[in-house]
Amino acid sequence: MSFHITGDPAADAVLDESPFALLAAMMLDQQYPMEHAFRGPAKVVDRFGTFDPAAIAAADPEEFAAMAMVTPAIHRFPGSMAARLQELARIVTDEYDGDASRIWTDAADGKDLLKRMMALPGFGKQKAQIFVALLAKQVGVRPEGWEDVVGAYAEPGYRSVADVVDGASLQKVRDFKKAKKAEAKAT
Repeated sequence: MSFHITGDPAADAVLDESPFALLAAMMLDQQYPMEHAFRGPAKVVDRFGTFDPAAIAAADPEEFAAMAMVTPAIHRFPGSMAARLQELARIVTDEYDGDASRIWTDAADGKDLLKRMMALPGFGKQKAQIFVALLAKQVGVRPEGWEDVVGAYAEPGYRSVADVVDGASLQKVRDFKKAKKAEAKAT
């Protein structure tokens, strides 16, 4: 993998090296600019020293939340996202032996993968579909039937983070989202 989502090579490297960081970044991608959300794991590594799910799950919740709030915070809502990140870390630790990639590598097919994703905190259907598309398009994880569960996100275009491969594609995704918001506001 070689991500180019954050505009910061060091933050992108954290995503490249850690399936859990990629999963957590996607979880953080809500009500917050995409590239900032995907920088969240790097901020945690810089401040906490690791992005190991077991260490994050075991951290004192108040101390972990305080770390998440340090400026620049890991999210627009750092306290609630710190708690959600610890919950995600507990699930990865307890159900997948600390290996987030098992969520997708152990999935029987696209439907199973979508179901696994939707069971995670912060992942509704749309976000789960986008993450499955991101795995297929950028990581090469394509379980049988993945196209059927992601819908339009499987198509070529610039709809989501799954389509971001550089600064130009990031801008195209931003433009698409802006147009969709304007369209929704007009109706």
